[in-house]
Amino acid sequence: MNYKQHLRRAGRIGLQVAAVLFLTSIAWVLVYRWVSPPATWLMLDRRAHAPVGKGYYGIREEDRRINYRFRTMEEVSGNVPLALVAAEDQRFLIHHGFDGDALLKAAKSNMSGGKQLRGGSTISQQVAKNVFLWQGRSYVRKAAEAYFTVLIELLWNKRRIMEMYLNVAEMGDCTFGVEAASQLYFHKSAAKLNPQEAALLAGVLPNPLRFRASNPGPQARAKQQRVLRNMRRLGGQAYVRELLDE
Repeated sequence: MNYKQHLRRAGRIGLQVAAVLFLTSIAWVLVYRWVSPPATWLMLDRRAHAPVGKGYYGIREEDRRINYRFRTMEEVSGNVPLALVAAEDQRFLIHHGFDGDALLKAAKSNMSGGKQLRGGSTISQQVAKNVFLWQGRSYVRKAAEAYFTVLIELLWNKRRIMEMYLNVAEMGDCTFGVEAASQLYFHKSAAKLNPQEAALLAGVLPNPLRFRASNPGPQARAKQQRVLRNMRRLGGQAYVRELLDE
C-alpha cells in the first residue's frame, strides 16, 4: 500500500468519524428537546470534587450529593425567567444564540483593563456549555460551545432553552436549578418565588460560589436591585407571556 492510499484511507475514516459525531450530536440535542438531562458534566465534576477558590462560600467537604430537581416552565414562578433574562441576557428573545453587541461591549471592557473580566455569553451559549460540555477554557471548548449553541437554536425554541437554563444553572455548591436553590435558600417551591427572591437568585449567577443568596452581602443586594429595575423595564409579566408562547 503506497503513501496516497494511506492518506485516502485515513481521509475516509476521518469522514466516517465526523459523520458519526455529527449525527450523535443531533440526536443528543433532539432527545433533550423533550427529555430532562439526568445530570450534566459539571454536576458529575462537583459530585466528585469540591471546588477550590478564594472567597468561596458554603463548600461542603463531605456529603457531596447533587441537589437537582427539574421543573417545567409551568411549575416555576414567572418571576424566575424574567429575572434571568434581566440579569443575564436582555436580548434573549431577539437574538439567534449570539449577541454581537454584548460581545463587543465585553471586549471593550476587558481591553480597557477593568478589575473583572466581562463575559458576553448569551443564555443560549450558557445552556450549550452547561448541558453538553465540560468546564474549562480552550479554543476547542469554545468552538464546541458555538456549535451546540447553533444546534439548540435550530432544534429547540426559546421556551425550551430557558426551561433548560433555569434547571441546570449552578446556584451554589452541589445545587443546580431554581427549584433546588429555592428550597435551600427560601424553604419554598420555585413556583412561589416573588420578584425580589427571583432577582436575588438571578443576581448571584455570575459566581454562585462567591455571592450568597441565603445571606446576601452588599454586592449581591446591589445586583438584586439592578435586576429588579431591568425586570420592570422589560415589561414584567408581559415578557413572560411572550416567552411562554414560544
